[in-house]
Amino acid sequence: MTISDEKVGQATRQKAARPKRADAQRNEQALLAAAAAVFVKSGVEAPVRDIAAEAGVGMGTIYRHFPTRADLVVAVYRHQVEACAEAGPVLLANADSPYVALGQWVNLFVDFLVTKHGLAAVLQSGSSFDALHAYFIDRLVPVCARLLAATAEAGEIRADIEAYELMRGIGNLCVGADNDPRYDARRMVALLIAGLRQARPA
Repeated sequence: MTISDEKVGQATRQKAARPKRADAQRNEQALLAAAAAVFVKSGVEAPVRDIAAEAGVGMGTIYRHFPTRADLVVAVYRHQVEACAEAGPVLLANADSPYVALGQWVNLFVDFLVTKHGLAAVLQSGSSFDALHAYFIDRLVPVCARLLAATAEAGEIRADIEAYELMRGIGNLCVGADNDPRYDARRMVALLIAGLRQARPA
């Protein structure tokens, strides 16, 4: 085989490998989405078999991607942070109003917070949890701030609401869901968001 033939062969093999890598990435994202859905319903200690059933794969597939539960939980956490961050501008561009976009984004954020509960116990490491929390703040506070600014500019809410304060308030309202199955965190947060609108100046 000539050097030229060898280069052509290498290029062909690399080209053929690309779809597999893309498929693997899509499969991993599907697993993360399924795991997030199960965590929202059952918490981060949900059985792996439930996640496998939600994703439509075998348990071995999950363990190949995520050897430990901590690996899976951290990956889901990051997956949801990115999904929330990316959803903000899309919702703002497509919703009927900035206020509607804000409400839709807050619903996604509530789902994320429900999944977040129990994260520290699974990781069993303060430093790991702290790093993830800093990542969450860096990615999501600016998105929330942009939504609030657009809603205030449209005259739908007050202009003095800080993104971090609102997110902390939402987080506090979500905590009650841990110990009381009758507690509806989404309803409580919806009342908070409605209150922002009712409090806007005349």
